[in-house]
Amino acid sequence: MSSAAIESLLADFKSLKTDLFHKDFLLTWEHPLDEIKAILTLAEALKTLHRDGISYRAFESGLAISIFRDNSTRTRFSFAAAASALGFTLSELDEEKSQIAHGETVRETANMISFMAEVIGIRDDMYLGAGNAYMREVGEALTEGTQQGVLHRRPSIVNLQCDVDHPTQALADLAWLKKHFGGLDNLKGKKIAMTWAYSPSYGKPLSVPQGIIGLMTRFGMDVSLAHPEGYGLIPEVVDIARKNAAETGGKFEVVNSMEDAFKGAHIVYPKSWAPYQVMQRRTELLKVSDKDGLKALEKECLANNAKFKSWECDRAKMNLTHDKSALYMHCLPADITDVSCKEGEVSAEVFEQYRIPTYNEASYKPFVISALMFLTRLRDPAAKLEQVVRRAKSLSL
Repeated sequence: MSSAAIESLLADFKSLKTDLFHKDFLLTWEHPLDEIKAILTLAEALKTLHRDGISYRAFESGLAISIFRDNSTRTRFSFAAAASALGFTLSELDEEKSQIAHGETVRETANMISFMAEVIGIRDDMYLGAGNAYMREVGEALTEGTQQGVLHRRPSIVNLQCDVDHPTQALADLAWLKKHFGGLDNLKGKKIAMTWAYSPSYGKPLSVPQGIIGLMTRFGMDVSLAHPEGYGLIPEVVDIARKNAAETGGKFEVVNSMEDAFKGAHIVYPKSWAPYQVMQRRTELLKVSDKDGLKALEKECLANNAKFKSWECDRAKMNLTHDKSALYMHCLPADITDVSCKEGEVSAEVFEQYRIPTYNEASYKPFVISALMFLTRLRDPAAKLEQVVRRAKSLSL
């Protein structure tokens, strides 16, 4: 075991205050900075233990329930891995196989799946104005069930991506930046370009760029949000980013040029998303199952996207970055030109150069989710982590 490293992480973790026991984690900006730092520190500690082949199992029973209302690879398997590592049994709610189709309400479903549940992870990012609201509706049902004695304990909800934020992704991204640059303090003043990029699809959620600008501005970074005219994000989240930057001494700007955002950047994050106004229109059409309207909207949006095919992360743009060697990031899967599509977000050359770093970026997600489970289900997480470390040390003697 890396004794010195784990002891240092344990000491750092014990110095941070958290108040997440039996609570939900839905948006990063709803939680104080100490809690964000604690999540990152704990995630690094758990990652170190796992790398050294040491179990950090903390529970003997309980369900970890996942509800995926959209497709997923990394987050789905990260949630499953986290549940297994901590000792929970994973159970996925397949809504098509449940009684939801027969009129079962959200309030009823939430209680029926939760009799022995400890954590519920939810991904609901399809409808603007609906995903985060659904998570809160589930939470209200769980609170009522617990208060009325139906549930012995209220499960905690972890947001696995909604229409507003993708907290486990943003936290994993931040954990990777912390590792890459040698600490959170070293991020202050670093420029990150969160830019729109061309994609041959139109309905990608806003939650990743919103998660990035909402979290990175809390660490004194120089955050440049770039997108073509008309491709803006939810205005309230942009306001949060501006407020964060002002409070931390960082910078936040919105530009309409990918090149301007890339100039001098230490990190670039080119990622496609659908315009806020488009997602609003799409939600209204989805609500009434207007298939013809959705087809017309898709055709209109793809035609508009095609005007901005030059918004690709290529070698010429990477050469504009700090020392021509900014760290490329992506939540994956990326739309790679001439690989996964004819024209996309990133050139094959640039993506291949940074392919392994993006895999390392993704590798933090199961440990971030483990940390959230750990913090929301243990009254004294520091004592439990210390117990895990001491047990590991005794076994290695």
